[in-house]
Amino acid sequence: MNYQHTFHAGNFADVHKHVVLTRILEHLRLKPAAFRVIDSHAGAGRYDLLGAEAARSGEWHAGIERVLAAARQATLAGAAHSEARQELPLKLLAPYLGIITALNPDGTLRLYPGSPLVAKARMRPQDRLIACELEPRAASSLKAVLRGEARAKVLTIDGWMALNANVPPTERRGVVLIDPPYEDADDFMRLSAAVSEAHRKWPTGIYLLWYPIKRRDAADALALRLRRLGVPKILYCEVTLGPPRADAGLVGSGLIVVNPPYRLDGELRILLPALARAFAPDAGFTLGWLARER
Repeated sequence: MNYQHTFHAGNFADVHKHVVLTRILEHLRLKPAAFRVIDSHAGAGRYDLLGAEAARSGEWHAGIERVLAAARQATLAGAAHSEARQELPLKLLAPYLGIITALNPDGTLRLYPGSPLVAKARMRPQDRLIACELEPRAASSLKAVLRGEARAKVLTIDGWMALNANVPPTERRGVVLIDPPYEDADDFMRLSAAVSEAHRKWPTGIYLLWYPIKRRDAADALALRLRRLGVPKILYCEVTLGPPRADAGLVGSGLIVVNPPYRLDGELRILLPALARAFAPDAGFTLGWLARER
């Protein structure tokens, strides 16, 4: 799968990924000690939803646009004391929605943040970000987006190599986001191997792994490999828009969280059905544990 992110920025998979990332960052912020965010495949940093690539796909209309519309409706419904099941969980979504609003201060949805900007928005003065991007155009854009940000460092390096070189961080707290483009069929295999090696070096770190769902075979094989690693705490969640497509297009977004923060699973039980309803009437979700300490 060639996942060129400029075409897919702000789609349902982006929203799913960034909502969960934001919740993890909120949990890290609960303690005063510094944390580090390591983004192995950081992308361009910021995306123009009205630009040629995003406009051609239009995927953001069924992603962030629908979620913002649902949030506005939930705000109005809350004022009218409507039933809770009809509303988005605005309190849990507030940090994420605040990032989108701050990026589009005039109220017109045009810009969408990549994961480095999501992280930057929730970092405190003591926190740090390492954003890795090898593709020249994306790396140049990322450097421009983060220029002048003393808390962030952009590395023009292969994300898989950077992951091994940057764990454990000096802060000993933080999250590693692994979100490769899946241009190579081996990326699914490399994902489980990379997690195994990184977890061996930094067993207390939080790891957030994104994967595309076209068919069940690749996702299920990844889950099986991760179960065999012997890592004690692995949570997963998926959002699917429907059955596999004849053109082998993206039908689902998957996330795996190694060492999830306490209560994250409970938050996702509230967030996932609400997000699925916002994306599409027939969208579904799954949430469970690949491994859990007894």
